Amino acid sequence: MAGPTLVNNKPTPKLRKMLAALEGNWQAEMSGYHTYRTLSERDEDPLRKETLRHMAEAEAQHAALWEKRIIELGGEKPEYRGKATGDADTLVNRIGGQRMALRRLEIDESRAIAMYGQQLKEFNDEPSLAILRQVIEEEREHYQELSSLIRQRYPRRAHHLDADPAKAQAMLDDLLAKRNRSGRQAAGWIGDAIYGVNDGLGAIFGIVSGVSGATQGTSHYVLLAGMAGMIASALSMGSGAYLAAKSEREIYEAELAREREAIEMNLPEARELLSLYYQVKGLPEDDADHFVDHIARDKEQLLRALSAERLSTTEDALRNPMTSAISGALSTAVGAFIPIIPFFFMSGYQAIISSAIVSLIAHFAVGAAKSLITVRSWWSSGAEMTIVGAIEGFVTYVIGIGLGKLGGPAGP
Repeated sequence: MAGPTLVNNKPTPKLRKMLAALEGNWQAEMSGYHTYRTLSERDEDPLRKETLRHMAEAEAQHAALWEKRIIELGGEKPEYRGKATGDADTLVNRIGGQRMALRRLEIDESRAIAMYGQQLKEFNDEPSLAILRQVIEEEREHYQELSSLIRQRYPRRAHHLDADPAKAQAMLDDLLAKRNRSGRQAAGWIGDAIYGVNDGLGAIFGIVSGVSGATQGTSHYVLLAGMAGMIASALSMGSGAYLAAKSEREIYEAELAREREAIEMNLPEARELLSLYYQVKGLPEDDADHFVDHIARDKEQLLRALSAERLSTTEDALRNPMTSAISGALSTAVGAFIPIIPFFFMSGYQAIISSAIVSLIAHFAVGAAKSLITVRSWWSSGAEMTIVGAIEGFVTYVIGIGLGKLGGPAGP
């Protein structure tokens, strides 16, 4: 394919557009370099520190590739316009800390992959396309490395081994012991419980507000609507959580079966693949091969290790369908019950106001509790939930008033 050209020694509009895109790529890679370097310098964990430093170097190499191509196409050498610390010192990262920064970088890497993938369709310059293919592959590796760092599934890095097989053996034993000690993660059912409370609270608060507006807070109607909604929401959330967890486990088991079959059919290839995964994460080839040799003595252990890398999860991380269903259903019922509590003891506007106050307090508490499984601060998460709940309650209350005037049941 013909690439961008010059006309009368001046860049064509098509070339100018490409140069602008390539400079945007360069700026993004340089920002990534400064971000990873800054986070590496600040990280106290030697394993994360080394991994982030390695990723910073890769980003700098990507930037060098784009700079070279820009100059080859007749463009000027780009100048970095970002901060010396990249995105490491953004307000969100300062508030959320290292884990927040890594999660945001994981998202940024996925966006970069998508952007470069779009450029593959748009560019018609083969040298630039070759750079894109290389960078996309390495950005995918960065995404996987970040995922491993966040979930603490990364192997120890090479500089700790000093090419000593005995140290590699000790490293593997430590890793396997850690796997054996770890129980099932609680985040699954805790997540179901928190989001169950959130779902039940939001849905029934809306129902209560709407029915209160239509009936001027008649407790009889509000309780009927609220209790019916509570039961329906609890059953819906419980069954949904059960099916989601069951599907997640079935997909994992199907992939695991395919991995087991692949190992049986071509064991050398499976060993080479696992070694390559570890090499991508920084282990020298000899150490990675030794690491895999020890794992491969037990095919089931090899299967678990390879699956953890390829599927980015382990069986221990999967949710139990029944646990998810029970926690989801019960927590939804608890959340749904909160807005209707005042209507057991009072009626009219007094009950409406009390329900609103109790519900908004509960919204804040649920939002704050979400910070246990997310990277947001508890106060911002709680404030967001409170604002959303207030808007929801107000809108449904106004709608309820309108419906009531159109022919709803009379108030007290």
